[in-house]
Amino acid sequence: MKSAVNCTVEDLFKGHAEAYGLFSAVRRYIESIGPVNISATKTRVSFRGKTRFAWVWLPQMWDEKQKAGSITLTFDLGRQIQRPKASNDAHSHSGRWTRHVIIESESDLNEKVCGWIHEAYLYAQEKRSRPDRKSN
Repeated sequence: MKSAVNCTVEDLFKGHAEAYGLFSAVRRYIESIGPVNISATKTRVSFRGKTRFAWVWLPQMWDEKQKAGSITLTFDLGRQIQRPKASNDAHSHSGRWTRHVIIESESDLNEKVCGWIHEAYLYAQEKRSRPDRKSN
């Protein structure tokens, strides 16, 4: 069994071609924003600029509401946003809001969602540069 440290993106998406295609679309957009490091565990892929700001998850087997082949995109913002269909958020700590958006097709990666991802990237960069904030 591979440890979480040795897992690759390909390991996570093995047998999930449709979800891998959606992940690839998210990855292309995120990499267009600025430099990122990508790391995978057996349950998720993380995107990191100065700090982690976005994650992609496969649907949980117990979650019947989420379509097979879809992914969950999670990101952190410094504010709460209006709740779109098929998503939820939770207030984390230090004024950070975590948003989860279900991506079932590339059209779900629309202008609004891409705007939030970009905002999350900038928020992570700002958090790191502010001396009164701890990074994750």
